[in-house]
Amino acid sequence: MRKTISSLLACGLLILAGCADAKNPSNSADPALWVVKDADTTIYLFGTVHVLKPEIVWFDDEVKAAFDRSNELVLEMVEPPPAQMAGHIAKIAWNPKGPRTSELLPEKDRADYLAAMKTEKLPLDTLDYFDPWVAAINLSVAPLQRMGYQSEAGAEEVLARAAKASGKPVSGLETAEEQLSYFDGLPQNLQLSYLNATVDELPEMPEQFTRMIQDWSRGNIKAIAREMNSSLDKTPELAQVLLYQRNARWADWIARRMDQPGTVFIAVGAGHLAGKGSVQDELAKRRLKVTRLGKKDFGLN
Repeated sequence: MRKTISSLLACGLLILAGCADAKNPSNSADPALWVVKDADTTIYLFGTVHVLKPEIVWFDDEVKAAFDRSNELVLEMVEPPPAQMAGHIAKIAWNPKGPRTSELLPEKDRADYLAAMKTEKLPLDTLDYFDPWVAAINLSVAPLQRMGYQSEAGAEEVLARAAKASGKPVSGLETAEEQLSYFDGLPQNLQLSYLNATVDELPEMPEQFTRMIQDWSRGNIKAIAREMNSSLDKTPELAQVLLYQRNARWADWIARRMDQPGTVFIAVGAGHLAGKGSVQDELAKRRLKVTRLGKKDFGLN
């Protein structure tokens, strides 16, 4: 159960670490890109990774061409300033009167959790008063930051900066409050399972993220889908909240947007564009055709 939950969250949200080297062309990323279009509307769909090393090369070729042709950028959410995001988290997950997360864990799990917090040099006296999902996310991110992975180099932030530089409007399919509510709405037992899974898999995280980013960089959606499917089938309650329901809502948004002329570049976590119940599957239910694009579709070699 622990590994299943951890894998689900890693795949479904696809918070990945980049490992490509810009000095080595053979390792440059070539992620997947799709399009939905009619006579006067074009919507590009791009699967992102949220945390990368700055050296990775991905914002070029067909992805850059599609972005340049677009009139607006739509992300999962527009990231608020750090202080504002911290305020949102404190409002829904801060428990100053307890119980502390460590008090909710059985003795063995508590010892492992405390050791992990110490190893990752996280502020236990602060995080322990938040809901368990907050500690889990911080533990997931800490090793990646230590290894040099940065949210500033992640696809969303790169795209947002490019949109601002070119004068394109940027909007979100969801708000920060909505995204946080998906985690905060998880029952306490699932939050604790998520935390325990994160602690258990800390030694494996670099290898797991490297494998997943390699699949993303090669546009290997089938490989991403295989790993997702093996987890989703075992945790239907999490799959509904984190993936299926969101994918359906986003497909509804796209279907409505098709009634308005223009060209839109939509960038969401790559896990939402892979496997059964993906955004593409939901669009097909709405009789919208999704086509995968390559360099030749933009006249590139």
